[in-house]
Amino acid sequence: METLVRRIRQEGRSLGQGILKVDGFINHRLEPALTLEMGRAFAARFGALGVTDVSKVVTAEVSGIAPALATGVALGVPVVYARKKRPVTMPDALISYAPSRTKGGVTPLYLSPEYVGADDRVLLIDDFLASGQTILALAELIGRCGAALLGVGCAVEKTFEPGRETLSGLGVPVVSLAAVTALSGAGVRVENGR
Repeated sequence: METLVRRIRQEGRSLGQGILKVDGFINHRLEPALTLEMGRAFAARFGALGVTDVSKVVTAEVSGIAPALATGVALGVPVVYARKKRPVTMPDALISYAPSRTKGGVTPLYLSPEYVGADDRVLLIDDFLASGQTILALAELIGRCGAALLGVGCAVEKTFEPGRETLSGLGVPVVSLAAVTALSGAGVRVENGR
């Protein structure tokens, strides 16, 4: 995804402590054309890997919703996002927890088995892959719903963090669209995803 890589090179900023600021086009202000291109890229990459018959895309609110929705559009399937607060409309929601570096502390994730079930074949899509802990928490919820996890896709992977290794136990393909190899005061090094 050369467009995404180029935007990260032009606008991405290192904030220290492994934090990459890409608020101008991924997780605060969204560029619809770029977001839809990401969805098509995920659909194509997973299709090339033989991942077929996806029935749902799952993510976490909030920043994962845009790339997940774009992927759902490209695949023609519904998108379900794990909530960070349990609404009264989800009395039977399952819960898992993930540490959040950008927000600090631990974030609860709620997923309703009403919308993800044993017949589902799921792609898990998120904005970032760093430690892998949020994705592990989502994968746990998907498994507890009885669904099959087919693959994990992240718009941006920080290759200097342990996320990919953390996810290796899931036994599914892990796809990234852009791979950030270094963050420093001198800038951001980024290449095509893996």
